[in-house]
Amino acid sequence: MSRTRVCLGAFAGAFGVKGEAKVKTFTESEDGIARYGALESEDGRRRFALTFIRVLKPGLALVSAPEIKSREDAAALAGVKLYVDRAALPAADDGEYYVEDLVGLAAADDAGRPLGRIVAVYDFGAGGVLEIEDADGTTIMVPFSDAAVLSVDLARGVATIAAAALADGSEDAALLEESMRQEDA
Repeated sequence: MSRTRVCLGAFAGAFGVKGEAKVKTFTESEDGIARYGALESEDGRRRFALTFIRVLKPGLALVSAPEIKSREDAAALAGVKLYVDRAALPAADDGEYYVEDLVGLAAADDAGRPLGRIVAVYDFGAGGVLEIEDADGTTIMVPFSDAAVLSVDLARGVATIAAAALADGSEDAALLEESMRQEDA
């Protein structure tokens, strides 16, 4: 049985001369990066027992770890993503979901017609957006809002999308997709 891991952040460089590191956090609060036990690199080969020091700015924490002994060690870790087992995290509150719980869910419209699978969840600052891919590889973007996503049933593995969100958001989704392509270029 494979285990599910959640990315809580990524090293963002060295700070000072004693091996302290900056970490971009994907947690609700910056200190959450050190709250759930040792973190692993994406390949699982390295483990870090982080100690939270302070917030440098929103979304950026200063940490230390016994595995990071020098400024050079911290600098070499820049870009390394940090993961924790999903089981170490608390249960999400009603109406809240971990991205890893949403990716892979089937998506259907409110009449029960299949739309495809959720392949990604984005947040560009104005709220979440679900990317849904159908069997042909065509993708649509749907706002992750109460008006657009009528329900998420993790037990059944399906998210129900309002048909109105599909019709009304098609131009916005195309613009968003084009914007994302331009950012990647």
